[in-house]
Amino acid sequence: MPQQTPISPSIPQLDQFLDPGETVLVVEDLVDLSGLFYKFLSNQGLPVAIAASLAELDQQLLCHQPALILLDLGLPDGNALEALNRLISEHPETAFIIITGSADLNTALTCLRLGADDYLVKPVNMQDFQHAVRCSLEKRRLTVDNRRYQQKLERSNLRARFLHQLNLQMNSAYLNRSGLDSILRAILTGITSGQGLGFNRAFLALITPDGQLLKGQLAVGPSSRAEAARVWAGIQEQNLQLDDILNHPESFSMNDDSRVNTIVHQLVIPTSDSDHLLIKTCQERISRRVTNGSCNNEPVPAELINLLDHDTFLAVPLYSPERSLGVILADNFVTGYPISDNDLFALEVFAGQASLAIEHCHLAETMRHKIQELEEVSNELEKNKDLLVAAERYSALGQMSAQLVHTLRNPVTTIGGISRMLARKFDDPEYTRFLKMITQETSKIEATLEDLFLFVDKQLPHKEYHTLQPLLRKCLLLFYNQMQKQGITYQLNLQEAPIQLLIDQRHIQQLLVHLIRNGIEAMSDGGQLTIGCSADNTTATITISDTGAGVFKGNLNKIGDPFFTTKVYGTGMGLSLVEKIATEHQGTFRLEHGSERGMTAVVTLPLSSPL
Repeated sequence: MPQQTPISPSIPQLDQFLDPGETVLVVEDLVDLSGLFYKFLSNQGLPVAIAASLAELDQQLLCHQPALILLDLGLPDGNALEALNRLISEHPETAFIIITGSADLNTALTCLRLGADDYLVKPVNMQDFQHAVRCSLEKRRLTVDNRRYQQKLERSNLRARFLHQLNLQMNSAYLNRSGLDSILRAILTGITSGQGLGFNRAFLALITPDGQLLKGQLAVGPSSRAEAARVWAGIQEQNLQLDDILNHPESFSMNDDSRVNTIVHQLVIPTSDSDHLLIKTCQERISRRVTNGSCNNEPVPAELINLLDHDTFLAVPLYSPERSLGVILADNFVTGYPISDNDLFALEVFAGQASLAIEHCHLAETMRHKIQELEEVSNELEKNKDLLVAAERYSALGQMSAQLVHTLRNPVTTIGGISRMLARKFDDPEYTRFLKMITQETSKIEATLEDLFLFVDKQLPHKEYHTLQPLLRKCLLLFYNQMQKQGITYQLNLQEAPIQLLIDQRHIQQLLVHLIRNGIEAMSDGGQLTIGCSADNTTATITISDTGAGVFKGNLNKIGDPFFTTKVYGTGMGLSLVEKIATEHQGTFRLEHGSERGMTAVVTLPLSSPL
């Protein structure tokens, strides 16, 4: 048996010009000739299908993807030239070789003008046949590869444009929460769009501000192949470009009630679950590719696969240098296409843009909060500077009163007591008159000192309904600069539901200013001031706590004395005023030791007071 000449390694086998699943179709009504072609092509490693008529060809095209069609012009059931014109338009990536018994030049030129790759005349020389098949498949391979490379270049260019536009938006936009949502939706749309990465679905989950949960936020993608086709067909019909999708992503994403939105809102994972695949992705900042439910021997939560209803997806982390932000999930739920390394790399690029947008928003929100806080401080200082002056006046008068009490009280009491005793012992009217004058004048001095105890006017409070929480914030802001200078931080623990009180707003502001001021003075070396409020059915409670040195327990019962003074709480006049204002509002005031250090001032006020 003669040996076959081996094919040179430099000449590729014909089957290397075909993609998986592609076939060579032989359309020839002569059984001997079609069998010869079949045997030759099969020996070259090519999958071959046979059709003896145009009708059989149409049937074969329903179940085969042709790379090359060998078409006989002399078929019994139709005009092969008309069929050639139709086939070339319907299968532009298929090569065509015409085989005919006619050597007519005009027919050959017509076939070539229609798009045929070669023209062979029967009887066919097998060397010419082999050369024609190889050249046609090689030419087709080059054309297909060139088109694919062109598509990759266009896709890469579109991605670069998309990322460039995102950068421009983030650099020019002062992002707020709604602006961030728009940017993130644009990124997810880019991940799922045909002009972007081409994934079927994309899910975004972010770590909550308190760092306790990874929680689903946004999702883009179809629930079915039909929905995907409808959305992207609509984009093509409207001739919408990348900029349109970027600037108005909400117009081109899926319905808000679609399955992807149902899925993403069910995605809630505690960050304490460090073994969960998504939490590990966030914490380790390493992307993960799950294929058929497996991820490099790492456990993939069954509940996550059940939620996505798909077991092949990418998980890419979102993070800034200071913190983990969340994760993006992407899959091909509808098409089932495999996910390549290039897909992973491109998604990581988009995730980087999403991370920048989120961090940009956080920085913008922090800056906006600081600006707003400073504006409120300035406004409150301007509106309430007289309140601060009054507080300082109370403090100064309190110090003076304390000095007067310590200096004058004992001598005046002694003089008054002796003059009264002598008036009872003398009968001489002249002496008695002078002693009564001394007694009267000492009584006046004692009354003046007693007036200093009260240290507030006698005007009755004018009560109206006010919300407690804004008053607390305003009074705190009056001391913003002082707290910054002393290194004091603050924390507000305010009940979310508004607390309505029937109060004299100015008097309550005086009460709060004194308590906050005392707390700040107790922390000359820095600390934390904590202000809280809550309410039950009948009573509102205000607490103001500091981390200062505190007051000895034995002195707590003296705090309400207008002339009792400690280094921490000054002369005590302010606290006397606080107690008086609380009493005028049918409330109470007390001081307590903190759980670890410092003091806590507690004021209770009724939710409803008589006018």
